[in-house]
Amino acid sequence: MGKIVSFSNQKGGVGKTTTCVNMAAYLAEAGKKVLIVDIDPQGNATTGLGFSKSALKQSAYNVLIDDERAGDNIVHTEVKGLDLLPSHIDLAGAEVELVYKPTRERVLQHKLAEVKDAYDYIFIDCSPSLGLLTINALTAANAVIIPIQSEYYALEGLSQLMNSISLVKQHLNPSLEVDGVVLTMYDSRSLISRQIAEEIKKFFTKRLFEIVVPRNVRLVEASSFGKPIVLHDPKCAGARAYKALTQEYLNREAKKPVGEGKKN
Repeated sequence: MGKIVSFSNQKGGVGKTTTCVNMAAYLAEAGKKVLIVDIDPQGNATTGLGFSKSALKQSAYNVLIDDERAGDNIVHTEVKGLDLLPSHIDLAGAEVELVYKPTRERVLQHKLAEVKDAYDYIFIDCSPSLGLLTINALTAANAVIIPIQSEYYALEGLSQLMNSISLVKQHLNPSLEVDGVVLTMYDSRSLISRQIAEEIKKFFTKRLFEIVVPRNVRLVEASSFGKPIVLHDPKCAGARAYKALTQEYLNREAKKPVGEGKKN
């Protein structure tokens, strides 16, 4: 039974999709079977894996709104072992359409149950807001990974984000946990970047991953070429960081009691 992890942050531009895509790719490289579910209407995970969200017939919209089977809308990526349930431009209107569905917060949870056993990990790339799409993702998930950019404004949204997760846990998904916090776009030469990193470490203590993702132009290039960094430039600093981060994540997973975080 696959573990479902939502990548969430209510602030955009923090490396959320980059972290989701590249951790998924390195998990697949490590022999895991991984599915990325792109429910962000911007579709950055979809384009970041080389697909056009307007050209694809398969999409998360079909699953959430048209009640199609998740398995019928999954596509294979260039990375062996990594599949994608793509985003679509129509997801922009899905928030309104979901309102009229019964148990509207649990639509994604029910749909992913159909394919959960086929994967070791299912990663959900959320939109940078707390609308119904993100609530669906948090309700379906066993855990959350929070990418945070090492800049001042990232700190401002932390309390709000943790409160949102707490509310979902209280009312919709009691087993939801925070698997970890990833510090992204880190610039060790910047004093403010180092100071903010220390503040984030105080806030999250043991939840913060030790591996920090540096600001790296090759990561940006990889997204524009529609490839995860492992296919674009596996030797660059960004690639080394994400490979090490994924290994740290696997090490954390191995230390958990059997079955922890897989109760959904």
